[in-house]
Amino acid sequence: MKIVVIDGQGGRMGALLCEKIKKIKRERLDSAQLIAIGTNSAATAAMLKAGADCGATGENPVLVACRDADFIIGPLGILAADSLMGEVTPAMAVAVGSSLAQKILLPVNRCNHHVVGVQDYSMAKLTDEAVEDLLSLL
Repeated sequence: MKIVVIDGQGGRMGALLCEKIKKIKRERLDSAQLIAIGTNSAATAAMLKAGADCGATGENPVLVACRDADFIIGPLGILAADSLMGEVTPAMAVAVGSSLAQKILLPVNRCNHHVVGVQDYSMAKLTDEAVEDLLSLL
């Protein structure tokens, strides 16, 4: 199983996700591969430090990783070109959106994307819910 975490900017969300997924991976997902894809090198480094099995940075790694991912996890903005302050390219957004992977998207109401009907949770709460969703989808 291939779990791809995509994040940008400082990689805080991606790092929290990788850390939490790594904990459950030891118990329930031993054969899963946790791949960190950063839209910049700081995000990739943060996710690798938090426990991702491997990582890469930039547009082409997003395109390649989305081809055969089972799960893609990240902020809602990875579906929108020019989001994350311009770090998500149109090609990245298309790759994520057209991937056959299950997508677990965290509704971070920033960068001009607001999801109505969603409470404004802390990053810790959002990442907890994302990991719960991952487990329920397995």
